[in-house]
Amino acid sequence: MRYLKGGILLICVFLASCSGSKTAQIWTDRPEFAVYGEYFNTSQDEFKVSIKYHAFPAEELKKSFNNPPDIIAGSWLKNSLTETSFQPLNRLFGKNRLSQDDFYPRILAIGQIEKDQYLLPVSFNIPALIFSRGRGPDLSNSFTIDFNEIRKLSKNFNTETRGAYTRMGFSPLWNDDFLLTAAIMSGASFREAMPLAWDAAALDGSMEALYNWTKEINTDFQAEEDFTFKYFFEPPEKLILGGRILFSYMESRNLFILGSDVKNNLDFRWIIEQTRVPITEDILLMGIPKRSKSTKAAKAFLLWFFKIDNQRLLLEYSKSIRLSENIFGISGGFSSLSPVTELIFPRFYPELLGRMPPSENFMPPNILPGNWIAMKERVVLPYLHDRVRKEVADDTYPLERRLSDWMRTNR
Repeated sequence: MRYLKGGILLICVFLASCSGSKTAQIWTDRPEFAVYGEYFNTSQDEFKVSIKYHAFPAEELKKSFNNPPDIIAGSWLKNSLTETSFQPLNRLFGKNRLSQDDFYPRILAIGQIEKDQYLLPVSFNIPALIFSRGRGPDLSNSFTIDFNEIRKLSKNFNTETRGAYTRMGFSPLWNDDFLLTAAIMSGASFREAMPLAWDAAALDGSMEALYNWTKEINTDFQAEEDFTFKYFFEPPEKLILGGRILFSYMESRNLFILGSDVKNNLDFRWIIEQTRVPITEDILLMGIPKRSKSTKAAKAFLLWFFKIDNQRLLLEYSKSIRLSENIFGISGGFSSLSPVTELIFPRFYPELLGRMPPSENFMPPNILPGNWIAMKERVVLPYLHDRVRKEVADDTYPLERRLSDWMRTNR
């Protein structure tokens, strides 16, 4: 991994030296774009791209109105400023260009405003539960699992000795991201506002349901935390293979880069509720800022990048340089091009063959504020962590107040 990072750094230095009207500068929070840029530059000799890393490229764009990059590839690009910040990309579609039919329709729609396509989706992830491969026949569906089945199988798996659990099927408290996923699937609907809005009744209902889950299946949260303290000195996948727990929550980006010695002994199911499979909120998007100085080169890169055969070549190249050992798929996720994900990915990830949910089941994320990642980590997840441990909401420090307190000190 150390040599891989060094190689990417050298590529970045080389690419950053490129200049001129036929060179498009890409700002991105995904280091693997240095590899994609290198491949593009060597695949043809008309255009070049240079890569500049920014942890939050959308925020950097706001600061660089008069000197923007030519392409931005990152999360949180879709917001109230998208229409004024990015060029429409409608002309990239057509004969001998890109085909809208190649994209997952609900995912492509994320980058649309009314009838115009301002952003193109690059990759996405969905949540899963992992479990020991030998447990597969116990599950009712070959590629999805819902909350009711998780509860039922977990209860049957639980084992107590002298009043303490020695085996536990699953606890919602093991992973705060699972709490957020459950809230979203229950209709909490976090979304961009001034600064954030949500459905309070749905959020409270989802946390109450998870509280009751703990009470009915695992006695109470103290019993769950005692079990966690005693046994979670090993990663969850090792606890699964050792028979200590039945399920663990994991998103696709992490599932498919597990070591082969672990992954070969695990199975998975996508989490589904009422026919909906949620797409995680950090979907990767790509767009061309309005004041781009090398729009022609930028469009050439987008036309190249979103070709099915070129993404196959990128997957092959990523495997050859061992990038795929640390980064899943196309830039850490499933490709937004359905033929790539459904037909080409299984060649590199055989466990995916015939295992993708129908695209009509995908539940796209809402538009979220540009600082959502910090807001989520410092306000939303801590609130869910505290709320799910109480039977009713604590009105002394509600989410609204937590958010306003955080905003005052993080403007």
